[in-house]
Amino acid sequence: MSRLLTLLIAALAAGTSAAASEAQPASTPASTPASAAAPAPANEIVARAAREPGAVLTPSGMVFQVLREGHGVMPLLTDYVRVHYVGTFPDGREFDSSIRRGTPAVFGLTRVIKCWSEGLQRIKVGGKARLTCPPAVAYGDRGAGNVIPPNATLIFEVELLAIRGL
Repeated sequence: MSRLLTLLIAALAAGTSAAASEAQPASTPASTPASAAAPAPANEIVARAAREPGAVLTPSGMVFQVLREGHGVMPLLTDYVRVHYVGTFPDGREFDSSIRRGTPAVFGLTRVIKCWSEGLQRIKVGGKARLTCPPAVAYGDRGAGNVIPPNATLIFEVELLAIRGL
């Protein structure tokens, strides 16, 4: 298991050397209140989300907004999580929902889009948040199958049900 952890850390370090200088402990994730100096929002959808009360525009360009505070700990990048979520396009069309399927999703935070990896590390168990994901931290110019077009900004409401370490 320590070899796997070492490989994951090496892979993440290689791919995120720029973000490493901004890294902070999980209990105090790097963030910038939307009203403070922050990167320019990727598009008008992100800019509008960043103006919402309590919204945080992160250095990656994602907007994080707590909908319900959780309790306890927040997951680490090396954790697996169990979540319920609803994914929508900015116009409100739903493209995916674990709630509609009736089964929570379980995955490792290293195996999902950057917006989810980053956003879920900011939610305590039992909490719920809205993640507004610009293309750079979602599926980018490749999109996802026939469901998510290239360069799409996505909005997720995510509830963190449980954390399971590696």
